[in-house]
Amino acid sequence: MFKIFDLTLKINGFPMKEAKAELQKNIAIPEENFGDFIEQKKIEIVNFHLNNNSFYKNLAQTKSFVNWADLPILNKTNLQKPLSERLSLGYHEKSVYVNKTSGSSGHPFIFAKDKFCHALTWSSNIYRFGWYGIDFNSSYQARFYGIPLDFIGNKKERFKDFLSHRFRFSIFNLSDEILEGFLNDFKTKKFDYINGYTSSIVLFAKFLQKKNIILNEICPTLKVCMVTSEMLFEEDKQLLEKQFGIPIVNEYGASELDLIAFQNPEGEWQINSETLFVEILDDNNLAVSNGTSGRIVITSLYNKAHPFIRYDLGDIGILDEKSTLKKPILKKLIGRTNDVAVLPSGKKSPGLTFYYVTKSIIEDDGNVKEFIIKQIKIDSFEIDYVSEFELNGEQIEQIEKAISLYLEPHLFFSFNRKETLERTNRGKLKQFTSLL
Repeated sequence: MFKIFDLTLKINGFPMKEAKAELQKNIAIPEENFGDFIEQKKIEIVNFHLNNNSFYKNLAQTKSFVNWADLPILNKTNLQKPLSERLSLGYHEKSVYVNKTSGSSGHPFIFAKDKFCHALTWSSNIYRFGWYGIDFNSSYQARFYGIPLDFIGNKKERFKDFLSHRFRFSIFNLSDEILEGFLNDFKTKKFDYINGYTSSIVLFAKFLQKKNIILNEICPTLKVCMVTSEMLFEEDKQLLEKQFGIPIVNEYGASELDLIAFQNPEGEWQINSETLFVEILDDNNLAVSNGTSGRIVITSLYNKAHPFIRYDLGDIGILDEKSTLKKPILKKLIGRTNDVAVLPSGKKSPGLTFYYVTKSIIEDDGNVKEFIIKQIKIDSFEIDYVSEFELNGEQIEQIEKAISLYLEPHLFFSFNRKETLERTNRGKLKQFTSLL
């Protein structure tokens, strides 16, 4: 078959052949030698940026690299300056891959990768999707993502979709009428897999549940569904498996880095150790033991155009106790560091706890389609929700009781029924926001 996807990457100057060879070489390194490989890559990338990147040299405040733990933690605020000031010697904006982060952390910025590094990102994607029999050249993707609404941006994205063999479902309006249209597309198109934002895909599954439809019965070519960019709760995963009739794969990535973790066929959330070095750190920037939660800090081992060394992603997670250097396993992704609710007692709780507790009650009868929680004051929260019928007093009382039990009593809530919920310009749904 004509490989249009591979060809497109090649035409854009990404050395895919070399990148795929490098990735395979790294995968083949035995566990006992993997520590040496990681140490060597860390030394190489740090020395490269100390010698060739004035932005990183100023940040690191050192000329030579001695101790890894002494290197600074790079955060998103550091990166909010013109890209030209952050590029390494020998790289300019026309010779690298340039993109911008989604800004879901509240700190959007423009970033760059050299072409070899970006080719490695694609190689890593191709390799991991291949675990499930997906080939980007031939497998047809049902894509649940946002899309630029301006004419040129929209046409550009649609053309990229055509080249990448995918059909895009725009997720800015997810009314039943629109979802009925999605369903018709699944009846008439031979999709191989679904990929996209968790909240939108879950909403589609709830629609199917209401209509008592199993998706792979009307679209038998469907093999697998990959969800990304937002939290996947266990009960949502079960709903997706039931309504789609296919395996559900959880993906965790960051556009500025790579695919960070991808659920393997054994059901483990396997971290990409071939192109990234992942650390879990406490508030003093010290590594925590496996099984303990901390900040996810990542080093891109190959990006020479732009340093991402000990880069604090703004997420909190836990590595599994059985992790090794070659095969680290992400046990749990808890959420973002800026999604923490500070309560009147001084207690700090991940905002997703509210979301989680409320979710377990609110969705029993399938009335509420989706909702978000905002912290307005230290003791006051707003819950915006989309539903067929307004929540009744009994349901509201149940939610308030559960939150008292799981978090603390004497918190105030207002419930606002909405036609639709506000999403980011990329189509992401921010499930909890603190306005404090």
